[in-house]
Amino acid sequence: MPRNRVAIVLLAATMTALTAPALASASPTSLEWKLCKDVAKGWEPADDQRTECAMVTVPVDYAKPDGRKIDIAVSRQKATDPARRQGVVLLNPGGPGQSGIHQPRWITDSEAAGIGVDHDLIGFDPRGVDYSADVACPPLPGDDAEASASLPDKEKARFVFERDAKVNQRCVAADPEFVRNLTTENVARDMDRIREALGEEKIGFYGVSWGTALGAAYRTAFDSRVDRMLLDSVMSPTFDVGAMDDAMVAAGEVTARDFAGWIARYDAVYHFGDRQPVVLEALLRLRDEHGETVTNYLAGPRRDWANAAKALVALRDGGAPAAKPASGQGRGFGWDVDPNGFNTFQQTAILCNASEGPRDFETIWQRRIERVHAYPAIASPGFWNGRCAGWALPVQPWRFTPGTSPLQLVGHTYEPVTPIGWALAMRERIGGTLLTIEDDHHGSLSSLPCASKAVEFFSTGKTADGSCAGAPIPPPGS
Repeated sequence: MPRNRVAIVLLAATMTALTAPALASASPTSLEWKLCKDVAKGWEPADDQRTECAMVTVPVDYAKPDGRKIDIAVSRQKATDPARRQGVVLLNPGGPGQSGIHQPRWITDSEAAGIGVDHDLIGFDPRGVDYSADVACPPLPGDDAEASASLPDKEKARFVFERDAKVNQRCVAADPEFVRNLTTENVARDMDRIREALGEEKIGFYGVSWGTALGAAYRTAFDSRVDRMLLDSVMSPTFDVGAMDDAMVAAGEVTARDFAGWIARYDAVYHFGDRQPVVLEALLRLRDEHGETVTNYLAGPRRDWANAAKALVALRDGGAPAAKPASGQGRGFGWDVDPNGFNTFQQTAILCNASEGPRDFETIWQRRIERVHAYPAIASPGFWNGRCAGWALPVQPWRFTPGTSPLQLVGHTYEPVTPIGWALAMRERIGGTLLTIEDDHHGSLSSLPCASKAVEFFSTGKTADGSCAGAPIPPPGS
């Protein structure tokens, strides 16, 4: 997917669905923990043998708790200081569609490793991802077919829309019950079954990107079962794939103009011009020649500006644009799956089951045109707006509500993936204390010295406001 966008998003459910079925309690189960490297195919062989894996059984449909069951893959690293152990922290890296079972190891290797001193770190693959249960909908020839280059832009877009609609309809038809229940709310309910299986009265939670919506969904339904919750790179409390595109492209427009100003300060290195307007005009000419390759550089994160500027110079001087990364989707589930860390269709299902925006081609096309005109530096039609082509399942919008459990929000001043305004809106909706990081790096808290605030929060419950420094912008040549 585009390098400056991370798959993200949200809750699906009505307030009625948050009642008795959501709160129904399952009997505690005894988990059969085994070393992940011994049971999970493709597990990192260099794992230090601390990470254990198990399966937790949950209902497909929580309105039918005695109906069809599926397994959710869970991992654990025990607290390194058992005498100080306070409980568990569940972890989610975002997506949706992204695997989370490796999160304990990644947190242990980060600046936030101190969380694992007095807490067990718990990762899991959400339903529909890697080792957890999934819908069987393998790709077919034609799923990635491209429109004829001779078609007008609108007809190219229509071709892609209709192509994706066929894929969506085929995968929904493969297992309608499972797909209908691919919602952020149900993943939150799965988390509560994991809590029960662990034998814990309360859980901590650390979620990033879409994981912040997952956290908000869990806290909405199970506030009394939250010990402490930290949400980094916060989603908007309302969801529409088109509105998400609007906000992300608007933030990318600001980034592109800031990037042009940065290049102007280093004209002796890059020779695009010594004034921001001159540089921006030169970059837009280059964008018109090379298309999305340049657009992705323009809206890329600040930490990549030196490399991006170097690549743009190469393009200007006759270099070839970078090749598109290949994409794929593994199939199967259970410990014998070939994991690839991501499931595109699971992401689509969770997004489209929740999105309240229009789904017809003509409306989506018009919004794309308006977006291109409103943000000329990026001139992007958006990435998500056509994702729900052909999606016929009923919309299940989320309804986040305030809670009383300790909540730490973390926003990023310049970020285009989850713009800072979303964190402010989420705070207004559900409460919590907002810490602002002065960077544009999506979910960067665990990689910064500021992660000490996360460690302190989970150990003491003390929230932090104010701001933290992000990583500096590397200078040219670095």
